[in-house]
Amino acid sequence: MDKAELTAWALSNGWQIVAGHPSLTKPSAPKEAIVRMVLKATVVHIEAKKPAGKWEKVSGAAYGDVHPDEETGLPRGLGLDTINGFAMLMRDNRDRQVFANMGGPPKR
Repeated sequence: MDKAELTAWALSNGWQIVAGHPSLTKPSAPKEAIVRMVLKATVVHIEAKKPAGKWEKVSGAAYGDVHPDEETGLPRGLGLDTINGFAMLMRDNRDRQVFANMGGPPKR
């Protein structure tokens, strides 16, 4: 997967762009990123925000080592499937986006 494919996957799976990076936010503070995907020229890093506010690299891989899972589409090679609580955080973010779009008046 390349930079554009990872960005498209992230945005379609509950991530949002915060401060220029695809990010997951806290359910209680949807404007504050707590996990972000840093897309560089040749590598991608997953970083988590520590309670003190500093970003810590959790995993990373070269674009050539990242491939979508055949069943789920989840990028393999970044450790996203092994990070504790990641699936639940991503589901919460995706659900929040879906329900936010349902709040408008019915279209005629």
